[in-house]
Amino acid sequence: MTARCLHVLLLPALLAACAPAQQARQAPVTASTSVSQVSFYPFQAGLSWSYLPDGDTQGGQPYTLRALGPSVFGSVQAQAYNLSGRGADQTSYRLISAQGVQLLGFRKPGLSVRLDPPWQEALAEGAWTVGLAWQGESNITVQSDDGRTNVSGKVKYSYRVLDQRGVSIGTQSYQVWVVNRQITDTVGGLFPASQEQWFMPYVGDIRTPEGLLLTGRNFAGGQP
Repeated sequence: MTARCLHVLLLPALLAACAPAQQARQAPVTASTSVSQVSFYPFQAGLSWSYLPDGDTQGGQPYTLRALGPSVFGSVQAQAYNLSGRGADQTSYRLISAQGVQLLGFRKPGLSVRLDPPWQEALAEGAWTVGLAWQGESNITVQSDDGRTNVSGKVKYSYRVLDQRGVSIGTQSYQVWVVNRQITDTVGGLFPASQEQWFMPYVGDIRTPEGLLLTGRNFAGGQP
């Protein structure tokens, strides 16, 4: 066998042997935003939280919540958050300031849910105290991406701050406000009727109204 023939036969084998090493050196293309300060109600683009359902096994596939930064919902500029994982893909749009948090609505693949007036999720930063309560009512419209209205109705909500206490999730400890949220609607129970939520300023939801527990985040949090 000539040297030329041997070279031709060996070349595919050498390329195959080298391919894994080349792939291992290639880093995925990602984007990130540096966050130097976190607000009382965290919304800065680049923030990320990981959650598991209450009672789930540690190490299970998490849900990931990401703050996407300013976006537009309808004609209103708002702060966008995306929740993904386990088949979920929901982007929520909120108005956030020192005066509180208002939910404009959210999008899922194929449809949008709009709230008018916006849903008041939290009050002014200085209002937090045990016994604090608020309520409201919004018109709710569910539309498909082609603009057709699938369903419309009303949603009524009420919140009450029950307690402020320390809680632990795994090895992490938090000082949280414990909030009870009550929901009724005329569109077939789109939201959980009653849930307990844990909120920590400068960190976010430690337990979401959907029963998800915080298991990780990409920022330290804490009052500046």
